[in-house]
Amino acid sequence: MRTGSTGIFPAFYVVKVAKELNQGSSMSMTLTFLVRFLGSVQVPIHKGNDVLCAAMQKVVCNRRLAGQPPSVCVLEVSVKGVKISGDQCFHFFQLKNISFCGCHPKHSKYFGFITKHPDQQRFACHVMVSDTTLHPLAESVGRAFQQYYKEHIGYSCPTEDIFIE
Repeated sequence: MRTGSTGIFPAFYVVKVAKELNQGSSMSMTLTFLVRFLGSVQVPIHKGNDVLCAAMQKVVCNRRLAGQPPSVCVLEVSVKGVKISGDQCFHFFQLKNISFCGCHPKHSKYFGFITKHPDQQRFACHVMVSDTTLHPLAESVGRAFQQYYKEHIGYSCPTEDIFIE
């Protein structure tokens, strides 16, 4: 759609992207990605690449031991949060409960994000995989965070720079 090119395109690899009517901000729409949800695992702390990579490895090993193929899901990113929906799964995480996300540094087809339990001091890492790089997914979550911060935190908790001479 960006280039205006036409031709045959495999429908299995695409999903419709629903745009919201409000076009005022750059992240006012929902970005959609087709991924395979591998699973979730509890993690000791809420951030860090080491934590993310260890959780990814654990989830992948658990998935291999279970012998089940991962379910195909649609992952939607917006300023409201991250929604994972598919035949075998449905999860929604508000951005305020997501503390860290990213792709595996060596294998960018793996993506994970760490969430905080809304009521308890517990954290979990949720892992997805795709046939191609998931860097666009990580970047879209980053943009959603920036927009969320601008719309909510920046106004409710204004900060002031103080310079000491």
